[in-house]
Amino acid sequence: MNLPNILTLLRIFLVPLLVVVLLTRFSEDWIGLPQHIAGVSLFLFAALTDVADGWIARRRKQVSRLGILLDPIADKILISSAFISLVENQLAPAWAVVIVIGREFAVTGLRAVAATEGWAIPASKAGKLKMFSQVVAIALLITSSVDGAPPVETKVFPVIAFWAVPEMSLALEHLRSGTLGWLDWRVLMYGAGRAMLWLVVVSSCWSMAGYFYRFYQSARAGLMESITRNEE
Repeated sequence: MNLPNILTLLRIFLVPLLVVVLLTRFSEDWIGLPQHIAGVSLFLFAALTDVADGWIARRRKQVSRLGILLDPIADKILISSAFISLVENQLAPAWAVVIVIGREFAVTGLRAVAATEGWAIPASKAGKLKMFSQVVAIALLITSSVDGAPPVETKVFPVIAFWAVPEMSLALEHLRSGTLGWLDWRVLMYGAGRAMLWLVVVSSCWSMAGYFYRFYQSARAGLMESITRNEE
């Protein structure tokens, strides 16, 4: 049990606290921070432990099998719980979250099958982009909320239609005139978060396709090697 693995376990143990902060209504007097600020601070701290544990493990040469197993699990638990909490607070559409979480299950299962066959499928650049876009989208959406509520009444708007809702148009007008208020900032962050959510969905599907393609290549190479060995 080294420092990188402790940070990974800390990230897992922070998830229940994050869910409570995001879904429970409480007074600022309890912790001295508004609920949305406490939520985004806790989430970003948990996300930073993901960067820290990998950096420390490589720098100190403390990469272990336990860390390799726990790190992606901790990431998926953190991201999934945050997205589900956003759906509960009507800050993110359920269909997008289903795609993101479904992708995580699919890729995890695929890599598990590949591991049993001895095939290595490393993380891709698209996967790293996905993780970064997820953290940014979640942070923006949490910050835009007050008491867990979205700053505007919206349905599942396409992103182009959302930018045309009256609240967004007014916020953009205030941005051009330099008279931004707190509600305007919330609307702009909410719009940016919803737009970033599209990047999350696209990068999730793109990276999943890449994993499946590499799995297919590994399976095909293994099959050809088996046929060659049998012929000999």
